[in-house]
Amino acid sequence: MRLRSRALALQGALVGRAGLGELGVSNVAFDLRKAQLYLLIGALLWGYLSLVFMEAAYAISWERWEGTIEYTFMAPVRRITHLFGICLFAIGYGLARTFVVLLIAAAMFQLDFSHADIPAALAVLAASTVPLIGLSILTAVLPLLSPQKGEQMSIALQGFLLLVSGVYYPLSVLPLPFQLAGAISPLTDALAGIRHSLLDGAGVTSELGTIATLLGMGVVLIPASVLVFGWAENRAKRLGLLKRSG
Repeated sequence: MRLRSRALALQGALVGRAGLGELGVSNVAFDLRKAQLYLLIGALLWGYLSLVFMEAAYAISWERWEGTIEYTFMAPVRRITHLFGICLFAIGYGLARTFVVLLIAAAMFQLDFSHADIPAALAVLAASTVPLIGLSILTAVLPLLSPQKGEQMSIALQGFLLLVSGVYYPLSVLPLPFQLAGAISPLTDALAGIRHSLLDGAGVTSELGTIATLLGMGVVLIPASVLVFGWAENRAKRLGLLKRSG
């Protein structure tokens, strides 16, 4: 048991050292500004992105708990309008909260954004919203599949995305299977693009590849997620899974 604990501690130290090396932190010099911004960008963007796609899942769970989900599904509103409404509200609320936290963090830590390209970062953030809507709708499917475990499945998915999307560390410190999973996550590209603009001053031209990738993911994810949600809705109606008791 003691040997296993030492092995885990050694592994954690090696991962931390590799991650800090990519942050510009070494035994010789410590770039405090870069490390602060790297972690702050990851925390803020993850808070925003996770809030958006979890809000969609919780909306379904809350409506089932309150006993109104059947009336919502019977309302004369197109399902895509209903889902987009949930996602757009979450996006607006997430952006407002992130902006407030950013102002407080910038004042507390005296962050320097003089070398950052703000328009490029905002362009990547806007592009990341497109696949994020698709992820949100897919997450909303989980409570329809299981009344008892759907919410927990949403939390598990959130934790997995946090692990493989490079929020607090570069993907290079992860095992190869997790690196492959992170490579197909839109959150990975969004984080990398925004960090590139804010930390290295990359302009909109440099971010066109990232923006195109994010938009392409959104073009695939949104129609696919709407189709999957429609299938899950019909299944839940057929099996009687819309009631709170399940």
